[in-house]
Amino acid sequence: MLFFSVVSCNRDSGKLSSDVVSNPNSASGKTMGGLPKVEFEKDFHDFGKLIQGEKATVNFKFKNTGDEDLLITQVKSSCGCTVTEFPKDPISPGNEGIIKVSFDSAGRKGVQSKSINVVHNGQPNNTVIRIKAMVIEP
Repeated sequence: MLFFSVVSCNRDSGKLSSDVVSNPNSASGKTMGGLPKVEFEKDFHDFGKLIQGEKATVNFKFKNTGDEDLLITQVKSSCGCTVTEFPKDPISPGNEGIIKVSFDSAGRKGVQSKSINVVHNGQPNNTVIRIKAMVIEP
């Protein structure tokens, strides 16, 4: 006999509910129109040489070039040494926003390449931006 149990804690995780953000892909792979679209001015930044322990920050500017409000639900870096700040409010069509990325080189050395995953309600619903630095010991 098999027995399955589903338990749920109704805790607010601070994330948007799934009824606010949907993936408009159909089974055929076709997409629906009238969606937000993210266009970054640049999706890569090279800090160049940093002395170990230095902190560096870059702003990734983007624009909603789509037809609906853009909602960024999560911005997650590939490493704890990289911290991000992003707009929590919807970005209207034609408007711009900034994702601030800060890199802490403490305890690092050599070439450092980090990716930042931006999850949103655009199509596609995921955009990756990247940073790079050459960390040298003092």
